Amino acid sequence: MDVQRLHTPGLGDHSYLVTHEGRGVLIDPQRDVERFDAALAEADVPLRAVLETHLHNDYVSGAPHLASAHGAELVLPAAAGAAYAHRPAFHGEDHDLGGGLVIHPIHTPGHTPEHTSYLVFVDGEPVALFTGGSLLVGSAGRTDLVSEAQARQLARLQHGSLQRLAQLPGHVGVYPTHGEGSFCTATGAGQSVSDIAAECQANPALGHADAEAFADWQLAGLQPYPDFYARMGSANLLGRTPMPSTAIPKLDVDDVDRLEGAAELIDVRPRHEAAAGHIPGSQLIELGDDFGVWTGWVIDLDAPVVLVADEAVDVSEAVRQLGRIGIDDVRGALPIDAWTAAGRSLRTLEVATVAEVAGVSERDANRDVLDVRSPGEVADGTLLGAQHRYVPDLAGDPGRWLPVGRDPYVVCGSGRRAAIAAGLLARRGYTPVPLLDGGMDDVLAAADGT
Repeated sequence: MDVQRLHTPGLGDHSYLVTHEGRGVLIDPQRDVERFDAALAEADVPLRAVLETHLHNDYVSGAPHLASAHGAELVLPAAAGAAYAHRPAFHGEDHDLGGGLVIHPIHTPGHTPEHTSYLVFVDGEPVALFTGGSLLVGSAGRTDLVSEAQARQLARLQHGSLQRLAQLPGHVGVYPTHGEGSFCTATGAGQSVSDIAAECQANPALGHADAEAFADWQLAGLQPYPDFYARMGSANLLGRTPMPSTAIPKLDVDDVDRLEGAAELIDVRPRHEAAAGHIPGSQLIELGDDFGVWTGWVIDLDAPVVLVADEAVDVSEAVRQLGRIGIDDVRGALPIDAWTAAGRSLRTLEVATVAEVAGVSERDANRDVLDVRSPGEVADGTLLGAQHRYVPDLAGDPGRWLPVGRDPYVVCGSGRRAAIAAGLLARRGYTPVPLLDGGMDDVLAAADGT
């Protein structure tokens, strides 16, 4: 048996292609199905089954479309209640795919109520466990995504699920869907696969003797998660149309004017270029692995989207990432040159240096430092006197805590999120000064003189 891990950067998730004796099985595929088609073609195997461990909170599933396109069996947890045809996976009811390959579902509630892990047997021997959002490498799936009211009871159930999985033979491989960088993890999850023996030895999630102690541990210090998560469960319950085309039209200024201000303009160019001149009111979200996550967190999810770009930017990748999280209404791409050629003005942002931010108390007593990193990052240390607001908080009304006219230095961990935060503040009438080359660690080192 061979297991191929297909990583989704930005989401921090893994899908898997299992092949054995001319049979292919996919586990937890995302909506951009072309890469799974390519993996199947390279392996030269037909797709026999597509398995879903749970109704995902962080992306739109590609499982229904893949199963339909390949004539494969679609398998979902029995308690999922999905509104489209599928084979329910009941706890302990084996799925024999032939050639000695057997799928053994294990109900592992916790991350979601219906969550199911899949233990794979080859010729009667257990060899691999696909754990979805249950047992992760060095962690466990968080239990507060379904609803805050259910979080503690789901944490109790998660404890029982983890203990059940820990009883499997130590050599069984552990293949989680959620990994490093996923907001679906309760603590910092590892990015690679593992096995039962290694997790029993080192995973802190398995170190709690009773369910209440585990729930206390898991629910303490959970980090914020993106707003679009609230829509993913229902999208995967009802089923979505296939991934939209990533080929979008090139727009001109008249096209944008016809949208009458209803669209979200997202500048996907490198952050220094956007700071040097961007369309007033646009979001500044540089294209990168986590572009889709941040876009889905800070924009109006019901608004049409226009991407502001230039020829060097791969707008198809931006569309792909948005489609993964169900943002399908992308009207097209507006070249920044088309805006200026039409005589329209651009807004610029002054850019800070590490030395300026580190010396703020000596340089300008009226200039605030705004740390826009996550609460967990800030807990590890920030500049004395700095205000903290996580990037998504700025999508609301900062006027309650930051008077207009008090224009802060904006600092994150590397400069990427500082640009997003600066764009959000600029939309509200502020004149922020982001640190685009460097982050808070650099500022602290400079302030200490090291």
